[in-house]
Amino acid sequence: MNAAKITRESKSNLALAFVALGRERRQDITVFYAFCRVIDDIADATETTAGEKERALGDWRRWLRGREPDEAALARDLRALIAKYSLTVPMLEEIIDGVEMDLRNVRYETFEELRVYCYRVASAVGLVSIEIFGYRNPACRDYAIQLGFALQVTNIIRDVGKDLSNARIYLPQEDLARFGYSEADLRERRYSEAFLRLMQFEAERAEEFFARAAALLPREDRRSMVAAEIMASVYRTLLERMKSDGFRVFEKEYRLNKIEKAGRVAAKLLRFR
Repeated sequence: MNAAKITRESKSNLALAFVALGRERRQDITVFYAFCRVIDDIADATETTAGEKERALGDWRRWLRGREPDEAALARDLRALIAKYSLTVPMLEEIIDGVEMDLRNVRYETFEELRVYCYRVASAVGLVSIEIFGYRNPACRDYAIQLGFALQVTNIIRDVGKDLSNARIYLPQEDLARFGYSEADLRERRYSEAFLRLMQFEAERAEEFFARAAALLPREDRRSMVAAEIMASVYRTLLERMKSDGFRVFEKEYRLNKIEKAGRVAAKLLRFR
């Protein structure tokens, strides 16, 4: 399967934002996104063992570092991107490291531990993406890191119920304890006042990261970061919707419909033009 097809079939908010890019950069970011999608799918596959997943991710590490007889065609395209944008292999391996964290017993004692995961699966993706988008001010890197945290914490809030089905708990244990909401409560999907306070706390954490990212975006790079700003707009809207609906993440899946997403895209395109 080629990169464009992988991206098209993902129906991702990230893929939606690519419409803001010129043709060449859109093609390049599509290759990178396809890589992210493929390795994420390796970790989420239900029909393979943890050992098989580790071997598949190990294959990608080898392919990133040099041509291999058994490599996927996507690997060749990805190495071309590495050369074109002066990326480094460790930048991409950081993302694989994050995906590998999902192969273990997913529990995080503190937010500082969770922050490492968020950096690898979201901020590292942002740092590669901005190299493809193009930027002038080095402060854009800090913007990408903070926005990555914001997007991933929002994802964690949205996917609490779905992650439980995969035996994954990303909410830090210290946060559960702080609000008197046990892991047993979570496994039983108990919707209570304690749960609402916990979710509000996590939402405020995401909002703080969104605010930091907005403050860090250099004025001269606002136009080149329009795809990232589309993502920020979509996810902030998603976060507000969950808040106003009382975080009913056990019983429903929060998403923006096509018209709502198109509206966010149009608003950002008009603003930055």
